[in-house]
Amino acid sequence: MTETEPGVDRVTEDDGAWELTAVITQLRRSLRSSVREDFAWESLPMAQVEFLQRLAREPGLRIGELARKHRMATNTVSTLVNQMVKNGLIVREPVPDDRRAVQVRLTEVGRTRLDEWTRANERRISEALAGLDGDQRAAIRVAVPALAALAARLDDLG
Repeated sequence: MTETEPGVDRVTEDDGAWELTAVITQLRRSLRSSVREDFAWESLPMAQVEFLQRLAREPGLRIGELARKHRMATNTVSTLVNQMVKNGLIVREPVPDDRRAVQVRLTEVGRTRLDEWTRANERRISEALAGLDGDQRAAIRVAVPALAALAARLDDLG
């Protein structure tokens, strides 16, 4: 049995976690390599994509908040933020109620790059989904909310 926090149902080793992990890994790898045809990978590394996605959802995060939410060392996040500022993807701004602190926000360039990346990925996924039968597409559509809940739970577990 897998250990869980108090009050959480325990799951057995046959809960599908291994299979799900393997599929997620394969999906990320396949999508990352196939989308390179439409969107040069080197132009926007995955760590930067994840920061842009986070800042689109939660504008004005501080470096420490980004580090905590992405489970990364603050100095690593600071280095990534410096690169992204240099590339014009984000800007640093003073925090209104604490002039010593800074927050980061997307620039129009950053939003455009994120939109381009998202569209390239959506095109690839749509092409792949079109090659599946109706039952498989329906199963994926039904699974998406549960997968979103799983992702949120993983974030909550920290």
